Amino acid sequence: MGFPTTETGSGSRSLHSHSSPTEVIEMSAPTAVERKACWGARDQFWKCLDENQDDFSKCQKLRSSFEACCPQLWVKHFDKRRDYLKYKEKLEAGEFQPSETTGKL
Repeated sequence: MGFPTTETGSGSRSLHSHSSPTEVIEMSAPTAVERKACWGARDQFWKCLDENQDDFSKCQKLRSSFEACCPQLWVKHFDKRRDYLKYKEKLEAGEFQPSETTGKL
């Protein structure tokens, strides 16, 4: 059993679930082909963001493709991963400026 998917008009696959929040869904790991398609879509989307100074509006089609090719949890993970990598890049370059509320608890 694979990820619950629906076919879109372009032949791409997207996750789709009709389960309740408490229902457990068994999902098998994506195939090698599905993983490569997901990673490729992620890389194209990230490249677009990099080339357009993170202007999401210029990369919406690639974002849709990324979401259609990857399991929802992977999309969430990759979004967090990109945020972390951007933060780390700024921190290492000495460009990170903590907000005024950082450190005030």
